[in-house]
Amino acid sequence: MKPIITVTELAGESAGPRPPVLLDVRWQLTAAKAAGAAPFDGRAAYQAGHIPGAVYVDLDSELAGPPGPGGRHPLPDPEAFGAAMRRAGVSGGVPVVVYDGGQGWGAARAWWLLRWAGHPDVRVLDGGLAAWNGPLSTDVPATVPGDFTPVPGGLPLLDADGAAALARSGLLLDARAAERYRGDVEPIDPVGGHIPGAVSAPTTENVSEGATTFLSREELASRFERLGAEGAREVGVYCGSGVSGAHQVLALAIAGIPAALYAGSWSQWSADPTRPVATGPDPQ
Repeated sequence: MKPIITVTELAGESAGPRPPVLLDVRWQLTAAKAAGAAPFDGRAAYQAGHIPGAVYVDLDSELAGPPGPGGRHPLPDPEAFGAAMRRAGVSGGVPVVVYDGGQGWGAARAWWLLRWAGHPDVRVLDGGLAAWNGPLSTDVPATVPGDFTPVPGGLPLLDADGAAALARSGLLLDARAAERYRGDVEPIDPVGGHIPGAVSAPTTENVSEGATTFLSREELASRFERLGAEGAREVGVYCGSGVSGAHQVLALAIAGIPAALYAGSWSQWSADPTRPVATGPDPQ
């Protein structure tokens, strides 16, 4: 099953006999709020206009647990996550399509969580709302509660020790911006730099410049091969808090490369002063 779906395919399936449940997961990293800017309001954006039939899902409260030792966006409690998905109309036997404003991070987080929790049929709308050329709606649909019950383990997951080991034995990709990887700047977490041995692989390079849709399968396969993903080498990904890293896992899936996610990511790693930190452009 392809992990992404085009706007044309979505329009056709939505009008067909087995329409997917559609989830709107608009979210933005609001580091600017530290400088006084108002945080992004995904629900307000949804209320102003969304793809007809879509149900809003809040990333911070429904796709993550409370910030703390596990990072800024730790995995949610499976029972709480299942309840949120059932409220949104998600059932185990019904396809799910998730989208966001176009960046792809929020949608990828929902895709990863649902697949990790055992849902067999989840896809991300390629390009998100920015690629949608159909009408928008301000109506909030009446949802029929779903029956989805999470069974964690559908996708591989790393903890901090596992990420450190994989950086030595396989390929650990750092999905953050290159300047954060190098430690030149760190606008959010307490320490700049990267996990020793990790390779810089900014998520922004999974899409065409100035676009929101993914590169082709062939282009992504070539990108990750250049970064060291080849043969049977085990691959893992981390980012700042497990959101953009999910986008990288999705891009790897498009390329046909399975990868594990370190969900705690740099926000968990850097909060522990006993863990080593590397800086500069070189992995070590």
